[in-house]
Amino acid sequence: METAQEVVRLKDIARNTRKLILEALAEAGSGHPGGSLSAVELLVTLYFHVMRYDSKNPKWGDRDRFFLSKGHAAPLLYSVLAQAGYFPVEELMTLRKTGSRLQGHPSMGVPGVEAPAGSEGIGLSLAVGTCLAAKLDHKSFRTYVLMGDGEQQEGQIWEAAMSASKYRLDNLTAIIDRNGIQQDGLTEQVMPLEPLAAKWRAFNWNVIEIDGYDLTQIMDGFDLAANTRNRPTVIVAHTVKGKGISFMEWSPHYHGTPPTKDKLLDVLSELK
Repeated sequence: METAQEVVRLKDIARNTRKLILEALAEAGSGHPGGSLSAVELLVTLYFHVMRYDSKNPKWGDRDRFFLSKGHAAPLLYSVLAQAGYFPVEELMTLRKTGSRLQGHPSMGVPGVEAPAGSEGIGLSLAVGTCLAAKLDHKSFRTYVLMGDGEQQEGQIWEAAMSASKYRLDNLTAIIDRNGIQQDGLTEQVMPLEPLAAKWRAFNWNVIEIDGYDLTQIMDGFDLAANTRNRPTVIVAHTVKGKGISFMEWSPHYHGTPPTKDKLLDVLSELK
């Protein structure tokens, strides 16, 4: 498919993904919109352009693996998995409800979820172990992990980064949702991260910086990662917390404050 056509297709999926996220959160009355909305294009590109999987056979041995390290963005992951056919889209409206398998952070009861998430900083370690196993088993699948920028403050991230470099895990692609905001405020005020890209280069990773909403850049970034040898790749995606909804953008308040049901139609009218 030509790039221009693919961009249009992915944009349509991204718009619908934002709609599903907001509808599910409004119905739940709780959850995390900001970090879910910020990374939509990244996950949509992964699941609908890059990754190999079979939603009817979630445990297919040769599938590519995805780990959501920033587990509070579960509404994003669920919305993508539902559209990919892992479970009915209608189930999204059970988000965070008693008896639902779609809880506030992903758990193993959800088809397509590779590992539970919620404790910040562990996703990269899970991905490193998975990539080592693939190398030992001579498997060709790739592993992807989406991290928040706030969790870059966790020491476990950098221990995993050293291990990935030591073992030359070129089957690993990490993505950082660099939206500049964490639960308690701006990352650069809570615990400064910059120069973030230089830190990863110092750990001997292949570093790619992109605009997290430019679908061509995103596709090219994943392609470059797949063609890099003997080093893991990290994609630093510059994004906006709450992307797509004007009053949510750049606001720490909407890290964990969803839209109310009575305001939902007004909120959805902003989506383009």
